[in-house]
Amino acid sequence: MKHILKMATVAAALAAPAWAEKPDDGLVHESASAMEGKTVAYVPIAMGFDLTEAWASGLRKDAEAWGYNLTIRDPNWSVDAGAQALSQLITEKPDVIVVHPPEIQAYARLLKQAARAGIPVITMNLKASENTDYFIGADWYDIAVQQTEQLIEICGKSNGGSGQVAVIQGVLTNPTSQYGMMAIEATMAAHEGELEMVSNQAADWDASKAHAIATTVLKANPDLCGFAGMWDNMDVGIAAAIKEAGKQGDVHVVTSGGGNKDSACDNVENGNFDSYISYDAAGQARDLMMAVRAVLQNPPEEAAAHPVAVYTPLKTITKESLYPGACWSLDDLNTYGP
Repeated sequence: MKHILKMATVAAALAAPAWAEKPDDGLVHESASAMEGKTVAYVPIAMGFDLTEAWASGLRKDAEAWGYNLTIRDPNWSVDAGAQALSQLITEKPDVIVVHPPEIQAYARLLKQAARAGIPVITMNLKASENTDYFIGADWYDIAVQQTEQLIEICGKSNGGSGQVAVIQGVLTNPTSQYGMMAIEATMAAHEGELEMVSNQAADWDASKAHAIATTVLKANPDLCGFAGMWDNMDVGIAAAIKEAGKQGDVHVVTSGGGNKDSACDNVENGNFDSYISYDAAGQARDLMMAVRAVLQNPPEEAAAHPVAVYTPLKTITKESLYPGACWSLDDLNTYGP
């Protein structure tokens, strides 16, 4: 009988954790309990592309680590479906809503409604007209200033270029276009005579539309020197049109995006893009994780009363500045986290 009891005691000891309970440093248990069981809702423009998948990857890893619940409502590029998802969430009252607005005004009324309902909101990368508790994302004006300055270096008349450039926007009511065009026009005016904008059209974030527009612009403007694009996933269509016209190396593409290796570094390396401004979606994913943690641990007394902006540091990638680690991959992000 003693032998049986001894064996049972050994078995119980082996089954118990090998490490002592985690010590309390004054915050670690309190912060964990503040997040456990809470609900974070995420409404992207759409899932299935690098930016929104990177942010979702960070949220999934954080939810698993800290015990909060993550729900994703995918509108799949539909503004109406996104508005409906937000409306439903306001009724459900999650602890935090993370939203990626497709247009500056699209969700303004609903963001006000969420604030009145006391729901903290984090806005990702595309600034809405209505301030929320956090904005995490790029400064589109700064990006377009840098793009225009790079086009002046490549195509400017004082640098021996033709000065002829074309702009291909995404969606005209999107902050990328709204603030980007202000910056392009202001920078061109500050460098009067350097550049001439021979075309300015919108491709609605569609690579096929960008390809068609670029093909027409190239035929109509044989002395064209460069394109300013507004998103890498769309601007691969511009690069394809240039290649088909036999003008790679003569007509240049300056673009921006989240720094995914497939979209950014690979296209710089193969000559599709001459200059790429990265706002590093993997870094944004980490910023988002930290903002969610902050809001769950210390919810604002009044939602949206004291907005915080976390503008993403920008990084310019060219063939000359390429280095290992300049871009991220979704496989690595899903495996190792941001």
